[in-house]
Amino acid sequence: MTERLIVIIGPTAVGKTKLSIDLAKKFNTQIISGDSMLVYKGLDVGTAKPSLAERDGVMHHLIDILEPAAEFNVVDFRNYAQKLITQINNTGHIPILAGGTGLYVRALLEGYRFSQAPGDEVLRQKLADLAAEQGNEYLHTLLAKVQPDTAARLHPNDLRRIIRALEVFYVSGETVSQDKTAPTELLYNAAVIGLTMDRARLYERINRRVDIMVEQGLVDEVARLLQQGVLPGCQAMRGIGYKEIIEHLSEGKELATAVEQVKQATRNFAKRQLTFYRRMSYITWFDVDNFGNYNNLLEAIYKYVAGKFCIR
Repeated sequence: MTERLIVIIGPTAVGKTKLSIDLAKKFNTQIISGDSMLVYKGLDVGTAKPSLAERDGVMHHLIDILEPAAEFNVVDFRNYAQKLITQINNTGHIPILAGGTGLYVRALLEGYRFSQAPGDEVLRQKLADLAAEQGNEYLHTLLAKVQPDTAARLHPNDLRRIIRALEVFYVSGETVSQDKTAPTELLYNAAVIGLTMDRARLYERINRRVDIMVEQGLVDEVARLLQQGVLPGCQAMRGIGYKEIIEHLSEGKELATAVEQVKQATRNFAKRQLTFYRRMSYITWFDVDNFGNYNNLLEAIYKYVAGKFCIR
């Protein structure tokens, strides 16, 4: 029997966390985080990590499982998530995969296979030198010409992944990830719910969220991580919100400028998320603005999921 899964996705700041927790309480189940940044201990404010109080007794998986200097990728996520989905299904419950990183969610649902192409250190160094000379945006543009889908999901400053994608392509002619199955042939019996809202209102929520992060101590959090010896170049510290504050602390950039850059980067990220998710034809979209209030939205999604899985 195909394992069952509830998925809550959508752009950042649209309200996935609260909805997933409230839905988990209604279905008496557990949440698997699909966010590549929530795995890191100590990165709390800048990742909008739900506190224990916000989790309200609901078991959350794949949160605070790694030290900040550790690497974590889509294959790691898929391996963790597959085991958790099986474990929770075996208890008779339907796990909820909550939001986050589009590639992670899609790779899990569609069964991506990943290239095992060997590395080429000389080519990798040439690409790194090219980025240093011409800028990260130049390398991102090169990637967009040969792998537009991969480029669309990578930030121009995600240099490590851009270089790896180009390396794989030039060495083997493959893309970094390819579908093992057609998009409609999901590996799970999944209710995939997408949240959306008016773009202007979403951007207002993003701006306010960044302001709240600063009020809650984002600068102190980044300073503490640096003092603990976490290197600015490690994967966790290259996330939106962290790299900009590092520039404020280490390079003298004005805090107001850094904060505005965080807001802009987050808005751009939300736009890329929506573009990425629109390619996933199996998502059932719920426009938050159409329900009047949150309780109406929650009830509508509960009924949709209960109907799909014949739950009374």
